[in-house]
Amino acid sequence: MSISHFTALIWLAFLVVVALIALGYVLVQRGRHKHMLRFSNMELLEKVAPSRPSPLRHVPIALMLVGLVLLTIAAAGPTSVQKVPRNRATVMLVMDVSLSMEATDVAPSRIQVAKKAGKEFVDGLPTGLNIGFVTFAGTASVMVSPTTNHESVKAAIDNVKLAERTATGEGILTALQAIETLASVLGGGQEPPPARIVLMSDGKQTVPSFDDVDNPRHEFVAARLAKTKNVPISTISFGTSWGSVEIPREDGSSEKVPVAVDDDAMRELARLSGGDFYTAASAQELTKVYDTLEEQIGFELTRGDASRPWLLLGMLLVAAGIVTGLLYRQRLP
Repeated sequence: MSISHFTALIWLAFLVVVALIALGYVLVQRGRHKHMLRFSNMELLEKVAPSRPSPLRHVPIALMLVGLVLLTIAAAGPTSVQKVPRNRATVMLVMDVSLSMEATDVAPSRIQVAKKAGKEFVDGLPTGLNIGFVTFAGTASVMVSPTTNHESVKAAIDNVKLAERTATGEGILTALQAIETLASVLGGGQEPPPARIVLMSDGKQTVPSFDDVDNPRHEFVAARLAKTKNVPISTISFGTSWGSVEIPREDGSSEKVPVAVDDDAMRELARLSGGDFYTAASAQELTKVYDTLEEQIGFELTRGDASRPWLLLGMLLVAAGIVTGLLYRQRLP
């Protein structure tokens, strides 16, 4: 039972009344003791009064006083910071499925780890939150439109296929379009539901050329557009700097091609969109990143009423004091 604030602080003044009751009880007990000592017939006193009264006789009043303290705290309206699911938000999971995801620098392979962690990420989000799934290689595709059916998203993650090239900008633009479509369908609000893109990639954009920064399909242009639409992008740079893949040649041989991650591009994407940048060079790191995103995206911290536990415990203690008094002394304290 935690407390961070009271909504009716004045009720705590009743603690003074509780303290006075406790003081009054102590004074009454002392008065009884003095009255017994003034008894003139000591032989009769020893017969009618025990020499050492049991301290258990104070248990009923102690329980009721503690119960009153807890009820007073409940009356003061305690509040606490609580984690509340965001059931109105939309999350678009955008995954790079270019051939570089076959690299085995992250065992057993980048794509296998990405699929497993992606499904765990979906599982950790509130059931009422809309989740969509977009994949991109040379082009981008909406595998699942934003939906509360999280199982369909997990099934789509299981069935991703790798392809050539990397069109990161296309992936972002496709996700933004899916978010806008859902917002237009939902309607009913002055503002669209809050949305976030979670983009995981292991390499630099190749379509269009990374140097063609004025192309409307460029990833940086798409990130700036996301910023204007108030859709931050959380980017995850996944893989290592020494990753490589085997590319088959026409003569039947293969060529080892390095596929190092591009942290700089992913960091800039996040900055331009107003989002956050993360790196993950292993399965454990990727899972940790997704766990962090679950807390940021799926839940919000709000101040809520916390009086119920104090109220219930206070009632139980007062009731216990009354019952103890009746059982032990056949009367109330």
